[in-house]
Amino acid sequence: MLEFNEPMTERAGSETPAQLAQRLNLPFDDLRLLTRALTHRSYVNEHPDVPADNERLEFLGDAVLDFLVGAWVYNNYPEMPEGELTRMRSALVRTESLADFARQLNLGNAMRLGRGELHGGGRDRDALLCATFEAIVGALYQHKGLEAARQFVMPLLEPAAERIFVQMHTIDPKSRLQEWSQAHKLGTPQYLTRDSTGPDHARTFEVEVHIGGKCMGRGSGPSKHAAQQAAAQNALEWIEMQNDE
Repeated sequence: MLEFNEPMTERAGSETPAQLAQRLNLPFDDLRLLTRALTHRSYVNEHPDVPADNERLEFLGDAVLDFLVGAWVYNNYPEMPEGELTRMRSALVRTESLADFARQLNLGNAMRLGRGELHGGGRDRDALLCATFEAIVGALYQHKGLEAARQFVMPLLEPAAERIFVQMHTIDPKSRLQEWSQAHKLGTPQYLTRDSTGPDHARTFEVEVHIGGKCMGRGSGPSKHAAQQAAAQNALEWIEMQNDE
């Protein structure tokens, strides 16, 4: 394993790349890629002798993660419709989720940051933690291939997916429908009250939900809110039926 004689500084992290590789059992035969994955551009700006930051590896890792997570979700939730698969994958690879993975691995302690980022709390910033995690995935893929990247990601992915699955199915239908509509670039659902019947103390409201000018669902309830939730649920069921055909 190639070692570096770079002086230990706070900006370079209190954990060296070699120590991180040993602690996490990362299969790097040459530490240069891992060192680069830990190097933020603010560090490079202050150290002209450092050849590169982690942005290109971050780009590669982002693509590798999209594939690994998408394939895992597809294979592990065989009955899940396409819209929910997309939501699950997006939730797992969003900045907050990847930053949480980085915190679980204590990557912040090994990040190489410039003075400004360090003094601004960069070791705990979601954006920097996410970028470092993606860069390490990219470095593993570049150095050892897809299987090495998969082995690094999966122990973190599986418990997170279980939590997200539960959350997805406790979100109310209106919120779920709005997420679907916006994900498909169709704008915000519009709810129209078509009728209201019964005495004041026991009214029943009839509501339609429209997306992109098209009626997607209908529902009724003892309040406008309840009727809107019912209409959203009706729309979601119709969408799932269309995806199954």
